[in-house]
Amino acid sequence: MVMKKFLNEPANLTKELLEGYALCYPNQVKLVSEKIVVRAQAKSKDKVAIVTLGGAGHEPALSGFVGTGMLDASVAGDIFAAPGAPKVLEALRLFKDYAGLILVVLNHQGDVMNANMACMMAQREGINVTRILTAEDIAPGANVPREDRRGLGGCVPLIKVLGAASEAGKSVDEIMAIGNKFNERMATLAVTVKTATHPQSGQYIGELGDDQMEIGMGQHGEGGGNGPEPLQSADNVAEIMINKLSAALKVASGEKVMLIINGSGATTLMEMFIVFRKAYRVLEAAGIQVVASRCDEILTVQEAAGFQMFLAVVDDEILECLTALSDAPYWTVG
Repeated sequence: MVMKKFLNEPANLTKELLEGYALCYPNQVKLVSEKIVVRAQAKSKDKVAIVTLGGAGHEPALSGFVGTGMLDASVAGDIFAAPGAPKVLEALRLFKDYAGLILVVLNHQGDVMNANMACMMAQREGINVTRILTAEDIAPGANVPREDRRGLGGCVPLIKVLGAASEAGKSVDEIMAIGNKFNERMATLAVTVKTATHPQSGQYIGELGDDQMEIGMGQHGEGGGNGPEPLQSADNVAEIMINKLSAALKVASGEKVMLIINGSGATTLMEMFIVFRKAYRVLEAAGIQVVASRCDEILTVQEAAGFQMFLAVVDDEILECLTALSDAPYWTVG
């Protein structure tokens, strides 16, 4: 298959994209040891560092969220692959003298395995790392155990909450209390109408017919919903998804929420805004107030067409974190 992408040697994709990213945003980030992106200006060591890991190919996630008020470092793996434990350990060592260290891990087998190995190695060196796992995909079912649910784009607003709490000078325990509160009442559901191609092999990642969509498909084309179904209108899809998310979180009238439409890579802002409009109206009719929101490409899958809908219940403490100052290349709050 011939791919219509502006690439060079497939083996150099991750190296070149990270070099380009760091060159593009030199006032906010810098590249260390090829695959570790850190803040251009490190925070004070009397604060807690926030670090994450994940495969490349999902830009701007995850390195796009390194910066003031968000991540201190992101460790990138190759395309759609977790970085190895030694590289994660290398990043953790950079923050061994900080007031604490929190590692954000998405629930995917490679990410979890390498994060756990890196933390074990760090522990042997006297580096204490606290982990927080995101597993907010409700496609398998809202009552499915957390270990059987995928981590999707919800990691990014969680990072915003953790980063803001860290900048405020809170301890590891205080930051984790806020982070866990947010993590436990957030949910994501994805819908796909066209899967991506792997940029190194050119192979399709999953298949869908021209008149089909799938609610619940994973970010790499994995199944997880009820299989393909006929393509529906924006309003129908938005209503189905927001009702599933609201039910999963047991959101009650009078509660406040954050609503995000995260484009998968080939979905236009026009579509995202139309979907957001309907989801907002459904929540409004139920007496649920949207107090934080975003329509953007946050965690993508190359040129996949579709979106992730994210919903989280927030209180005043969490809202303060979500609206606090941040200066990462792809999430800025002034």
